[in-house]
Amino acid sequence: MYDLIVLGAGPGGYEAAAHAGEMGKKVALIEKKHIGGICLNSGCIPTKTLLHSAKILQVLREAENYGIKAGKPDIDYGQIQKWKKEVVSLLTKGIEGKLKRSGVETIWGEGHLIAKNTMTVNKKDYEAKNILIATGSRPAVPPIEGIDSPHVLDATAILELNRIPKSLTIIGAGAIGLEFAYFFNEMGTEVKVIEMLPHIAYQMDTEIASYLLKSLEKKGIDFALSSIVTSIDKEGISYKGENGNIEAIQSEIILNATGRLPNLENIGLDEIGMLYDTKGIKTDLQGKTSVPGVWACGDVTGRCLLAHAAAREGIVAVNNMFGKKDVMRYKAIPNVIYTHPEVAAAGMTEQMLQQEEINYKKNILPLNISGRFVAENEKKQGYVKVLTGSQYHEILGVHIIGGVASEMIYGIAAFIEMEMSVEDIKEIVFPHPTVSEAIKEVICQIK
Repeated sequence: MYDLIVLGAGPGGYEAAAHAGEMGKKVALIEKKHIGGICLNSGCIPTKTLLHSAKILQVLREAENYGIKAGKPDIDYGQIQKWKKEVVSLLTKGIEGKLKRSGVETIWGEGHLIAKNTMTVNKKDYEAKNILIATGSRPAVPPIEGIDSPHVLDATAILELNRIPKSLTIIGAGAIGLEFAYFFNEMGTEVKVIEMLPHIAYQMDTEIASYLLKSLEKKGIDFALSSIVTSIDKEGISYKGENGNIEAIQSEIILNATGRLPNLENIGLDEIGMLYDTKGIKTDLQGKTSVPGVWACGDVTGRCLLAHAAAREGIVAVNNMFGKKDVMRYKAIPNVIYTHPEVAAAGMTEQMLQQEEINYKKNILPLNISGRFVAENEKKQGYVKVLTGSQYHEILGVHIIGGVASEMIYGIAAFIEMEMSVEDIKEIVFPHPTVSEAIKEVICQIK
């Protein structure tokens, strides 16, 4: 009898398993394919290796602006792919080591619930006092004629592409679509992005998203907004544009980046009477499902499809199942798009505040109020947008485009979690010269 069986070894699953093991519990982790899940093997990490190569290429092309004559760079796509695989392999070994040190037993195979405290794997039953479902998600497949064509790839398949395509059409302008658009554009591919909404980056503040759109358009990426794909054939793709006309374009490769769906099938949810719908398993803020002793975390819940959210959800669930009170909070989860410029946010967007009729104050300033940003970003622009409560001036949301936004946003998450106000942040000393100083400057100007 195990204290805990975890189904799925993605960020939520392996972090939860290791945490329980470190608490001295007997833990088994069931995984059918890869330790690290989608994030490590075909998501967050491999895409970041590609994006880093693209950013280096961009820097080389712009080097003369800073007095460095680098010459015309040559792309070795095979080496880019080799580096990607080396990074994934190294990090996989690191996670395996962490699980081993925590005393977690790994069971390889497809797990299926046959009772609320019993999993079967490879025709063998395993019992546990608690079961945590962390089966993640997969790319959604919209009902588009021809979506199953061989030249239509999802975000997993395109990572294994062994060449740089001459043309690429991306369906969807969320984080996944935009990151691949930036990467392949830098590699020399002709890129077009088709998005059904009137703006890109639906999860971001629309004002900041508009700055990102302008930046990507300047790089040569073509966008068709308020547009719906109608069909795909061997020649390319057809879509209804904003004006209602049907447009047809040729494209060597098409990327389906229309979102993700939770992995709910064939794990025994119906057999144990689990409450769920197409969006995911229903959980409370402690990670409990409708079945006592069965918990869930990560993408499979449909709450927040981010690796760092999944990891925290898994730890919250483990703490609660073993008697340590904990609760999941979503108001300050950082969100990042790793294009160049980067976009990062924590807290509420202006649209959320308006929808919930919350009174707020707003300030937005360019990042070139930071000397560090000016020194490192010739003829480029970035912005910091801050939203605070009207009465108490508490930080409600901060949105950044430009610089190393992804590396600064954790501080904003802390401000929001600690319910800090403008007056509190005035007392914090920021290092000089850094881009982060711009955040304090924008906050402190709010009266």
